[in-house]
Amino acid sequence: VQLQASGGGLVQAGGSLRLSCAASGGSFSSYFMGWFRQAPGKEREFVAAISWIGPTYYEDSVKGRFTVSRDNARNTAYLQMNSLKPEDTAIYFCAGAEFGTRDYGTWGAYDSWGQGTQVTVSS
Repeated sequence: VQLQASGGGLVQAGGSLRLSCAASGGSFSSYFMGWFRQAPGKEREFVAAISWIGPTYYEDSVKGRFTVSRDNARNTAYLQMNSLKPEDTAIYFCAGAEFGTRDYGTWGAYDSWGQGTQVTVSS
């Protein structure tokens, strides 16, 4: 499956953005979807993930602020980001794992990756 992330931009602290990850060329509904981010000078880190039918997982620093969801009819996963902070500034990537993964927090556990979309949060 090919993944295309979009929706990034510049927002003030406290603001919101919704990222989208559109899938094509595969059976999206069989993919476990994850979101990762990489800030300048830092390693890529796990942000959130969602299984085929709904269970979701979050990195501690985004719990209560970010919500991951999916619309299998639209072959799209979403990351709603509220109460954004300057430390959320990063390039955000989506990733997919066909038939799922237990190691959802690890980039290498996925088998499809989208290009990144830049999120910049100003103070």
